[in-house]
Amino acid sequence: MGRPGDLDMSRRELVAGVTAAAALTTFPRQANAENAGTDEAVTAKVSLTVNGQRRELELDTRTSLLDAAREHLHLTGSKKGCDHGQCGACTMIVDGRRINACLTLAVMHQGSEITTIEGLGQPENLHPMQAAFIKHDGYQCGYCTPGQICSGVAVLAEIKAGIPSHVTADLNAPMHVTEAEIRERMSGNICRCGAYSNIVEAMTEVAGRKA
Repeated sequence: MGRPGDLDMSRRELVAGVTAAAALTTFPRQANAENAGTDEAVTAKVSLTVNGQRRELELDTRTSLLDAAREHLHLTGSKKGCDHGQCGACTMIVDGRRINACLTLAVMHQGSEITTIEGLGQPENLHPMQAAFIKHDGYQCGYCTPGQICSGVAVLAEIKAGIPSHVTADLNAPMHVTEAEIRERMSGNICRCGAYSNIVEAMTEVAGRKA
């Protein structure tokens, strides 16, 4: 039987040998990954109606709708915030529904009608929601504002259509624009300036109630 010191040395040698073997098996995988990264992108032709105008694009199939708008159509109003669908800064209206444009691929919306903040109104002809945000100071720093406004327009359309939310008390009664409904439906749009009360006032005014 060997001495304890001999046994300790054997353990160290064993650990060193296993580590070296693991490193050797890792290098080919890294090389394969690097080679795979040099493959040419797969592209596809995408036809979209953006703000009422038909646009034809040829895009990498991995391009998000947000990047298609910002990088290829130069519509930079929609913002890239978290890029994980958690902040709502990228909100667009697609076929009448609001979506997080950073989480969907452009090729998935072949033939869709897309409205970005640029399509809602212009400085000389503001959408009522844009005008209300200005009046009630619902924008502050302005970074999240495009997504907030697009979402706000869609929220009022949802309520008008009678689509319930988690705070809708009576599914059989006519639906009304309330502060609780607005806050619940707008909860996916984050404002780091904390202008939430002002946003609620703006949306309430647009809905036809006194703020």
